Amino acid sequence: MKIAIHHRAGSFSDRWIAHCEKQNIPYKIVNAFNSNIIEQIKGCDVLMWHHHHGHYKDVLTAKRILFALEHAGVKVFPDFKTGWHFDDKVAQKYLLEAIGAPLVPSYVFYDKLEALAWAKETEYPKVFKLKGGAGAANVKLVNSQKVAKKLITQAFGSGFAQYDRIGAFKERLRKFKEGKAGLIDVLKGLGRFFITTEFAKQQPPEKGYVYFQDFIPNLDSDIRIQVVNKKVFGLKRFVRENDFRASGSGNFIEYNPDNIDNKLLSLALSLNDTIKSQSLTVDFIYINDEPHIVELSYGFPVQFYDNCHGYWDENLVWHEGKFCSQEWMLQALIKSQVKQ
Repeated sequence: MKIAIHHRAGSFSDRWIAHCEKQNIPYKIVNAFNSNIIEQIKGCDVLMWHHHHGHYKDVLTAKRILFALEHAGVKVFPDFKTGWHFDDKVAQKYLLEAIGAPLVPSYVFYDKLEALAWAKETEYPKVFKLKGGAGAANVKLVNSQKVAKKLITQAFGSGFAQYDRIGAFKERLRKFKEGKAGLIDVLKGLGRFFITTEFAKQQPPEKGYVYFQDFIPNLDSDIRIQVVNKKVFGLKRFVRENDFRASGSGNFIEYNPDNIDNKLLSLALSLNDTIKSQSLTVDFIYINDEPHIVELSYGFPVQFYDNCHGYWDENLVWHEGKFCSQEWMLQALIKSQVKQ
C-alpha cells in the first residue's frame, strides 16, 4: 500500500508524513495543483489532502479532485461524506435538519422579499452568517430589523466581499490590546484596507442568499467535540470579552474532561455514525440545558487538541494520555483499504 499526500507546511500533512516515516509506510508527496495530478497518484492507493477554507486554490479545486478520485475507487481523505459540507453553513443546515439533529434554529432565504418579510416578523437579536469562513469570520450580531434589512439588501445587491476588512482590523486590535498580537499586526490590518487578501481577489462576493441563526443569550463558552476513528475528544472555548463569539477568540481554552458532558460525547458519536465522517468537528452550545449544534467541520488547527488529557473510545471509556488524531486518520484509511 502506498499513500499519496498533498503537502502544505503547517497542515495535517506534517504529521501524516512523520507517521509514515516512523512506521515505514510507503508514501509519496504530490502536488494536487499540477494538471497531471491524476497521473501523479498512479500506483498509490490513497490520497490525503488537508484542504483549507482560507486557501483559494484549495477552495477552487480540492473537492473536485478528491471526489473524482473517490468515484474511481481511490481512497481519499477527506472523502465525500466527510467533506462535501465543509465551510458551507447552509449545506450543514440542510444536512442536520434532514437527519433530525438538534441544530440551533437557522433560516436561509434566496428571495429578497421573502427575507424582508421574515425580518419584519422575527424576534431579535439574530446572528447573521455567510456560508463560509471560520474563526467567527463573517459572523455578526443583528439587533434590529433595520440592521437585518441592510444586510438583506446587500446580500441581494452588491454582496459581501470575501474579506471583511473592518471586522479583521477590529480583531487584530482586540488581540493587540490583550497582548496576543504585536503592533506590526495592527499595521498589517490597516494595510488591508488598501490591499485585500489574495483569497478575496480570487473569489467573487457572496450574494444571492442570506442566512441567520437564533441568538442564544448568556453563553460564556461553547464546547467543541471531535470524532476520529471512533475516538472522541473535546474542549471548551470561552467567548471574547464583550462579545458573543467563542470561535477564533484566542481566549482561554479548557481541556478538563470532567467539564464535558457525556451527553455531548454520545450525541457526537451518534451523529458520526449517521453521516459516516472520517473526521467530524461539532460545535455545541446549550439551549435550556439541551445541547444544540452550531456548525460542523472536518478540520481544525493542527495543534488544537494537543493539550487534551486523553480521549474516550466509542463506549465512552476514558483513555488518559497524549494522542495524535492525525495518525488515527491515516490508520483508519489503511485499515479500510486492507479490508477490501
